[in-house]
Amino acid sequence: MSQTRRVSEVDARAVAEAAREATWVKPSFAKDLYLGRFRLDLVHPAPRVPEDKAAKGAAFLERLKAYCATLDGQVIERESRIPDEYAKGLAALGVFGMKIPEEYGGLGLSMLDYGRGLMLAGSVHPSIGALLSAHQSIGVPEPVKMFGTEEQKREFLPRCARGAISAFLLTEPDVGSDPARLSMTAIPSEDGSEYVLDGVKLWTTNGVVAELVVVMARVPEREGHRGGVTAFVVEANSPGITVENRNAFMGLRGIENGVTRFHQVRVPAANRLGKEGQGLKIALTTLNTGRLSIPALCAGAGKWALKIAREWSAEREQWGRPIGQHAAVAHKISFIAATSYALESILELSANMADAGTYDIRLEAAIAKLYASEKAWTMVDELVQIRGGRGYESAESLAARGERAIPAEQMLRDMRINRIFEGSTEIMHLFIAREAVDAHLQAAGELANPHAHADAKFRAAAKASGFYAKWLPRLIAGKGQFPLSYDEFGTLAPHLRFVERSSRKLARNTFYGMARWQGKLEFRQGFLARVVDIGAELYAMTAACVRAEMLLREDPARGEEAYELADAFCAQARVRVKELLTRLWRNADSSDDALAKQILEGRYTWLEEGVLHLYPDAPWIASWTPGDSQKENLARRMI
Repeated sequence: MSQTRRVSEVDARAVAEAAREATWVKPSFAKDLYLGRFRLDLVHPAPRVPEDKAAKGAAFLERLKAYCATLDGQVIERESRIPDEYAKGLAALGVFGMKIPEEYGGLGLSMLDYGRGLMLAGSVHPSIGALLSAHQSIGVPEPVKMFGTEEQKREFLPRCARGAISAFLLTEPDVGSDPARLSMTAIPSEDGSEYVLDGVKLWTTNGVVAELVVVMARVPEREGHRGGVTAFVVEANSPGITVENRNAFMGLRGIENGVTRFHQVRVPAANRLGKEGQGLKIALTTLNTGRLSIPALCAGAGKWALKIAREWSAEREQWGRPIGQHAAVAHKISFIAATSYALESILELSANMADAGTYDIRLEAAIAKLYASEKAWTMVDELVQIRGGRGYESAESLAARGERAIPAEQMLRDMRINRIFEGSTEIMHLFIAREAVDAHLQAAGELANPHAHADAKFRAAAKASGFYAKWLPRLIAGKGQFPLSYDEFGTLAPHLRFVERSSRKLARNTFYGMARWQGKLEFRQGFLARVVDIGAELYAMTAACVRAEMLLREDPARGEEAYELADAFCAQARVRVKELLTRLWRNADSSDDALAKQILEGRYTWLEEGVLHLYPDAPWIASWTPGDSQKENLARRMI
């Protein structure tokens, strides 16, 4: 039987709240944007990587590019495995230590150059990007670098830099985005020298080939110890650890993702990261910057799609002219080009803010992940449409017919997971919405608590009125209403004025939602998702404009072209923003909610008739029981 813990909705929310960073010590451009304050001064001029560090990164990227050019992504696709020699070659270049400081044996690259490295590696095959990202962004290096003791850093970081592949183990068979239900246990020994881990972890990216893993497990509360979800660094070959399955997926066919069982696994107390009960906070903090790896891979996919779309659309003729000259295809090419430019702009701005260390980027990183994963999927889908039947045909089949082996259908399959990885689109909407309305929740107090007593709500209303009396008048007028504002941006100035006006309009509408639904706002997920998406578009527009101006100053020729790309992107984004603002209040949310409820209650089952369901009868979620594994250990090493 399954050992998953049962928790109430209130308890689950309390665990999530306890894990988040409750204060905002450093400035956040995105946080202010959602509050109606367009703080362009925070991102323009954009923070930059020091010249010496940038030069070192550029030299490394040239070496990586030369090596990646010798690899064959179709070998990975055919064999559903990254060849060990590919991993060994990457390790020899230091790729597994791109983000690890030089003092611990790594390359110490900037966040931006790390992202560029992922772009290069991922363009060979996205599975290589996943291998490197899971190792460095959420695997052992990042949490140890941020939360480890000096002894832990010297013990684990040099090994990781040399190629000791690592993984992050949080998800369980019945536990995904709701960590309050985490059931894996870590029982401390009587003398406190070690913990004994028991449980099963699912979707352990890199777990099949890992040498080290970060594991989240629940320590029981006891006298003098708070217990709770706690993070541990564990040797993957420890007695009692069994990789029971290597999972296969729609895409990323070379990914080493599995099911890992822990049975009476002894872990030294010295391997605990942080204090007991800090595991979820460590995980969330790690993800604040770790999430920037997916935007990098998505930006790389956009570049890849653009080149193929451009070359194919100029070569393929229909109705007497190249298909790129037909508006139906031309609009798709324009979208791919403008969005590809925007995704790289978002990556550059977010990564440079992360490196600066003077910003709180939890919102910027989350927006970058959400926006890039959604737009990259759309870009590659449009590429498949442009390619027509050849877009749906595999690269191997195209090559067999004597045509260029473009793996567009593979890229579509590979990109799909990014809308699920490291926080699904739906979870990212909720996460960003929670952070975006934090000021409102703090001001509203018990007004935002659906379970609060009427007296408490009355007192909270009086307190909230003071905050809103100062805040609301500031949303009436701003620089976006003045024709000469942001004139240093030339032809892009109207777009920045639009961003400023829309930021205030978004803030006003968010307030209207708070006033209308109060504590029930959290259940208005359609409304909140649109609020988040509007802010994401405004952030993307800002990043595109700031980067264009920076490029114009550094390289006038390229900067002029960047201005054109930014102008096209902002024109497209403005249409989306206006539509989303309208849909905040004019939508089908209520009827959709009612229909979904009836469907789940069994109404309309006749609609499912007339087809066969030939999959075997089995549980929707596999159960598990504690104990020693009865399966072959599929763990292996690549390096």
